[in-house]
Amino acid sequence: MKAPTDRSRMTHPMIEGLALAACGLLVLVAAFQLGLSAGAPWADAAYGGRATLPDGRLPTRYRAASLITAVVLIAIGCLLLLRGGVVGSASENSALTWTCWGFALLFAVNTVGNVAGRHPVERWGMGALTACLTVLCVLLAIG
Repeated sequence: MKAPTDRSRMTHPMIEGLALAACGLLVLVAAFQLGLSAGAPWADAAYGGRATLPDGRLPTRYRAASLITAVVLIAIGCLLLLRGGVVGSASENSALTWTCWGFALLFAVNTVGNVAGRHPVERWGMGALTACLTVLCVLLAIG
């Protein structure tokens, strides 16, 4: 088997771009989750539409879950920026590589759940978004 050459690997600007794109998508999802946690009437488009109150908001425990989700998504974004070399100098750390594979798996599973959702925003919007995050995390892992 032939060893990879420098020409077969992605360049640093490409990896940075992938990390920034993933982080941008994560910020969008985190903003959506923060809106839900603040009481925005978007509950039909989240959690499979199963937790919607009559006024379109989420119950308190789901709002808390959305807040936690937003924090986790921002933390994932920070790790992806680190992996992409946008911040810090740990982009070649093997733990970050494995972490990206873990995030890819997480977003792939999440994509399946989103595509099974009842609301078009969840099915098509969030499904496409998490599918993109899956691909971006795979690219960052192999980058």
